[in-house]
Amino acid sequence: MKVLISGASVAGPALAYWLARHGVIPTVVESAPALRLGGQAIDVRGAALTVVERMGLLERLRGARTQMLGMSMVDSAGNELMRSTEHAASSGRLDSEDVEVLREDLTALLAERTAGVEYVFGDSIRDIRQDADGVDVTFERGAARRFDLVVGADGLHSHVRRLVFGPEERLTHHLGSYVSVFTTENVLGLDRWQVWIRAGDAGAGIYTARDNTELRVNLGFMSGPLEYDRRDLDAQRQLVADRTADLGWEIPRLLKAMWQAPDFYFDAMAQVRLDSWSRGRVTLVGDAGYCASPLSGQGTSLALVGAYVLASEIGAGLEGALDRYETRMRPFAAANQALATENPGHPAPEESMERAKHAIAL
Repeated sequence: MKVLISGASVAGPALAYWLARHGVIPTVVESAPALRLGGQAIDVRGAALTVVERMGLLERLRGARTQMLGMSMVDSAGNELMRSTEHAASSGRLDSEDVEVLREDLTALLAERTAGVEYVFGDSIRDIRQDADGVDVTFERGAARRFDLVVGADGLHSHVRRLVFGPEERLTHHLGSYVSVFTTENVLGLDRWQVWIRAGDAGAGIYTARDNTELRVNLGFMSGPLEYDRRDLDAQRQLVADRTADLGWEIPRLLKAMWQAPDFYFDAMAQVRLDSWSRGRVTLVGDAGYCASPLSGQGTSLALVGAYVLASEIGAGLEGALDRYETRMRPFAAANQALATENPGHPAPEESMERAKHAIAL
């Protein structure tokens, strides 16, 4: 059996690993020329830790954790309003078994684990045509190929989903805010620490990375849906600068660094909600099918668990596999999406997170 996976972030490589373990031949196509660097700190929790452990990566993942010592909140003058050495806004309790790592560290581990898998970088799917026996795929650059199954693991703005399921605006639900993430030097001299600030409709979170040599800067603001060119990074930078410049403290200094950051990322907080994740021999996994948004804190865990469940069902036989996958995963996805919508603008209560991160049996 041959399966094409679109996307080489978290869900795609994880799915490729498990498919190969089940004797399936995966191919991963990624539009970027190489693995994408940068990104915010992400969390692996609950059932997803079981998946990582079964991949033989848990100890290495723990070795790459961010090792935060705590956090503080400041006002626009830089006055400290609160601090905690027990809890961090990005990850929750610091003594939790959950693991917070940089996104690029997790993707590197997954890529290493799939060293024998065919990756096609710098290309993307142009068209998908399926029949009862398979899927014919044409690419922007490479030759056309035929697969038994195509999986969209290409994120919130999934191209596979758009080709097969319809326009994005019908399937995504805006959650009222936008966020940017970028890397700069540790100009604030922080030591394994996070600083958060909020004023009006804007806010920021800054934390250290790479043995305190770097800062990962998160700048965000509340807003309804905005029209902007997703390919024009400078226009996106200007949006962020316009909406967050009045935060005060060190934000103007960090905004200057934003214009030089090579890994700048900007997007809406949004969720993907579909009545079905599959159409014939095409299915979706991770953010492409059930993005919960960073507000849930569970996007990475959903991707890892979804990949594991989908691969296990395909490995048991393609007939009925996609229905079985959805039956198992939909309650887990719904529980984790609810983390972002039941208490908007605030971290999910600890008891809600505990229920959601274990809301599936593997």
